[in-house]
Amino acid sequence: MPKIHMTLQGKGGVGKSFVAALVAQYKVSRGSLPLCIDTDPVNASFHGYGNLNVRRLQIMDGDEINPRNFDTLVELIAPSNEDVIIDNGASSFVPLSHYLISNQVPTLLQNMGHKLVVHTIVTGGQALLDTINGFAQLVTQFPDETSFVVWLNPYWGPIEYAGKSFEQLKACKDNRQRVSAIVEIPQLKKETYGRDLSDMLQERMTFDEALTTASLPIMTRQRLKIIKDGLFSQLDQVEVLS
Repeated sequence: MPKIHMTLQGKGGVGKSFVAALVAQYKVSRGSLPLCIDTDPVNASFHGYGNLNVRRLQIMDGDEINPRNFDTLVELIAPSNEDVIIDNGASSFVPLSHYLISNQVPTLLQNMGHKLVVHTIVTGGQALLDTINGFAQLVTQFPDETSFVVWLNPYWGPIEYAGKSFEQLKACKDNRQRVSAIVEIPQLKKETYGRDLSDMLQERMTFDEALTTASLPIMTRQRLKIIKDGLFSQLDQVEVLS
């Protein structure tokens, strides 16, 4: 069953495009050719990955979903025999979530032979509570046929509240049965691994592009390979990515 992987989170700058690009790269590395679509109305970062052939589609009209453009999105998804990866912006989080639910899109996709997988990011620092609330909002509003993958991104700070990890928090414990997997993005040393990854993302390069770029220092490529291998090793355990 082809899966529709969609990033959804109401906070900007938490790593949605990184997650979309990483899932796409993982699928390619396992012999798939996913259909990649960027619907972010403001920052089309996913679209910048030339090697992933990301198509840009504007589904927003001001603050609302443009129904005809959304129809186009469904028409693109419907015939796909490969997984589809859709990156969405923070500004479209509320209207898109409402539109998907009110129009029973997860059930429609299920009836077409597709499964909706929502990838949502929880990050530390000032955005911690907002992203946790965003996660809780999604899992309680979307129907049971929707699967969820939670990505823990410690870039802005540790993911803990009142001494509790994400998995110990009520929002997670109450909804753990809805979560197919939790992926932990590693805390990277900013002077080395963190800078190398940040530079790669800034250039919209895939891991494979970076690893075959001879102009990059040998140790930069080695650190990027370690990051890639660690993340892909986790994704090997995510059933909804198989």
